[in-house]
Amino acid sequence: MTENAQQQPSAPPTELPTQYAPADVEGPLYERWVERGYFEADAKSDKPPYTVVIPPPNVTGSLHLGHAFEHTLIDALTRRKRMQGFETLWQPGMDHAGIATQNVVERELGKEGKSRHDLGREAFVERVWQWKGESGGQISGQMRRLGDGVAWSRERFTMDEGLSQAVQTIFKRLYDDELIYRAERIINWCPRCLTAISDIEVEYQDDDGELVSMKYGEGDDTIVVATTRAETMLGDTAVAVHPDDERYQHLVGKEIRLPLTNRSIPVVADTHVDPEFGTGAVKVTPAHDPNDFEIGQRHNLPSLTIMDEHAVITAHGPFQGLDRLEARSAIVAALRAEGRIVAEKRPYVHSVGHCSRCKTTIEPRLSMQWWVKVGPLAKAAGDAVRDGRVKIHPQEMEKRYFDWVDNLHDWCISRQLWWGHRIPVWYGPNGEVVCVGPDDEAPTGEGWHQDTDVLDTWFSSGLWPFSTLGWPEQTESLAKFYPNSVLVTGYDILFFWVARMMMFGLYAMDGTPPFHTIALHGMVRDQFGKKMSKSFGNAVNPLDWMDKYGSDALRFTLARGANPGVDVPIGEDWVQGSRNFANKIWNATRFALMNGATVDGPLPDAGKLSGTDRWILSRLNAVVAEVDALYEDFQFAKLSDTLFHFAWDEVFDWYVELSKTTFMAGGEPAKVSGRVLGEVLDVTLKLLHPIVPFVTETLWTTLTGGESVVVAQWPKAVSVPGADAPGGFQDAVAEKEIESLQSVITEVRRFRADQGLQPGQRVPARLTLDGTPFAAHEAAVRQLLRLQPEGEDFSATATLPVAGATVALDLSGTIDVAAERKRLAKDLAAAEKEKAQAGAKLGNEAFLAKAPDNVVDKIRTRLAKADEDIARIQSQLDRLPQA
Repeated sequence: MTENAQQQPSAPPTELPTQYAPADVEGPLYERWVERGYFEADAKSDKPPYTVVIPPPNVTGSLHLGHAFEHTLIDALTRRKRMQGFETLWQPGMDHAGIATQNVVERELGKEGKSRHDLGREAFVERVWQWKGESGGQISGQMRRLGDGVAWSRERFTMDEGLSQAVQTIFKRLYDDELIYRAERIINWCPRCLTAISDIEVEYQDDDGELVSMKYGEGDDTIVVATTRAETMLGDTAVAVHPDDERYQHLVGKEIRLPLTNRSIPVVADTHVDPEFGTGAVKVTPAHDPNDFEIGQRHNLPSLTIMDEHAVITAHGPFQGLDRLEARSAIVAALRAEGRIVAEKRPYVHSVGHCSRCKTTIEPRLSMQWWVKVGPLAKAAGDAVRDGRVKIHPQEMEKRYFDWVDNLHDWCISRQLWWGHRIPVWYGPNGEVVCVGPDDEAPTGEGWHQDTDVLDTWFSSGLWPFSTLGWPEQTESLAKFYPNSVLVTGYDILFFWVARMMMFGLYAMDGTPPFHTIALHGMVRDQFGKKMSKSFGNAVNPLDWMDKYGSDALRFTLARGANPGVDVPIGEDWVQGSRNFANKIWNATRFALMNGATVDGPLPDAGKLSGTDRWILSRLNAVVAEVDALYEDFQFAKLSDTLFHFAWDEVFDWYVELSKTTFMAGGEPAKVSGRVLGEVLDVTLKLLHPIVPFVTETLWTTLTGGESVVVAQWPKAVSVPGADAPGGFQDAVAEKEIESLQSVITEVRRFRADQGLQPGQRVPARLTLDGTPFAAHEAAVRQLLRLQPEGEDFSATATLPVAGATVALDLSGTIDVAAERKRLAKDLAAAEKEKAQAGAKLGNEAFLAKAPDNVVDKIRTRLAKADEDIARIQSQLDRLPQA
């Protein structure tokens, strides 16, 4: 837990400091929320449920930007639903992370000069639990720092007693239904971690290797095969060719000599072979390659294991005892000496699997393991999406889901580790095999022993949506909060975690899927779109940015980049921009409070509202409807952008500025606008709260005196007395009025900037606003544009007709017209010269034929820029008074 999080909760502020200091606010606020139980969920409540599980982070982990991103989205959803009156459960917890945790503790033992084998299994597991209690779970403190509104009293761990019972229960049921079995198959093997690992724990990267083509057989019976793993030729039991490949018809069925051994192997015909790739012939090593294993099964080939679990050669002969890489070089040298090497390509860049935990190159290996027969389970998982019981968002991700579940291979669930859920199977002295459920007595007696393997971490995390609610017991929480409303997770684990939860949920819960909607998001990348990694030097600790800019700033930046299913680029300057937005909200609310903004009493009657008041209330209702629709579609980026521009542009930069003259004048109009501004801020802060909870809580409680925005009612459309309308107050006339006013102000500001006038420089002006929809706004227009009244010697040197109005400006005495014309004429000549040069190059066919595409594109860009500059400068010249 952070230092701020440990502070005692304090009461909400009664007034706002001049500056917003996130570090002083966030920790105490979060502790007050937790202390008051705002995030807890009551299974006895009659409110409709809304349930989301946290994708359980590894107990070894710490908060990275990916976590911060995902947690921000889930927190936004659950905070909104809580405000809408749902009994909201965001279920927290952590995964025991078998391999990762065992590796961490083994490294600690290594510092003491010990291994796990020195301790023995029982003592080692005790040591892991000790480490978990002392060092594990730091991420929970970081979640508090981010503002996660999780039900901490319900926190679970995939190795706690209840979840262990759930694991044992479902294993027993699957085993009894013949959906779990033990068999010898090819698996991903890590020679460093000494265990099978799942596909998701394999990271592929392009490595520099070698491609060696070598000749098998003699005379007319020779055949050339190529491999990047020459050492595996010691375990070859066949060469395979395509049955329709005429080049090898004479060899199919024959036996040829395997070099460096005293064996002969058959040539078999198999449709798996691509006759167009390489020589059209492939070596077959069933014990060390998954595709070769399948060929071996089809042709009844023997499987020869030539390496031990450390990837050391065990085959008899001169290579026995060599590491696989040492053997690779030695075997190629021996083949070369026999004249068997036809070609060698170095370096040969190819994709190689590595253990995600220790980065060791994975070795495909034939091994006796436990498996889940996924056929019927995967079919159920596919059907649940096809028939609409579960929706995947964005919908285009459905195809990837179906491609996976419709072609799912049986799942290897055993791991050769000591930390994890031990497989509940006992073996007897006479070959007996007994699977033990949680209510069964394990067999005892001489010769009985339990399986030494543990279960894949994904096995227990696949039960997460219902095991965390008390299953297999039929608890009140299970009845209330299952199935989950939505699963928010990355598309990168759609195939692994999501598919397993779907299979187990449908199986264990009588066909009820674990969630109604799967909302997939992308991965966080750096501002250039590159994957974040310590090795790339672009990894970011989100705590650093939260320390520097505040948690709200990080959250808003992440949400503003969250388009469904799309990767999210993020850079520090964007977080800084979000910090500026938080400061803008703070300062604007302080101004509003100092100028009478209030939420006391009903809104004034429609007849008392100014055009500006009517406009902002109409726009407010449109934004409420838009934000609601975007939340339901998981469009976090769009809703964040909508709120940003509404709050900053329309409320703070337009409504507040247009209302300043009203506030300064005082009286009844100022009271009316103060009440309208209070209403707008009340609703806007509520809309912003799920994404930026800390600053909005401080501002909302100060503005309204309410208990907490966390438990405030989610905004609905605002109604105005005397102007009721379906869906809340709307005023298209007022919206058009202010749009026209904005056009006038924007155009005059642009003209002032073009003429080099300073922002605060006052200019005499005559405004002709009669007959326009904003004739009543002359005082505001003059205030915003720094336009002083025309004097007796007023002379209109520039006239701007905009939106039916006319703004005449007297620039004499403010700029040197002759000097300005001379400067602009020089700029115009330079732009025309640039246009001529670029146009000449693009008109030269010989140049276009030779120049690279990127060069031509740059010249086209230069031409377009020159055209824009010419138009802009000419417009400025046309507007200048005659010298």
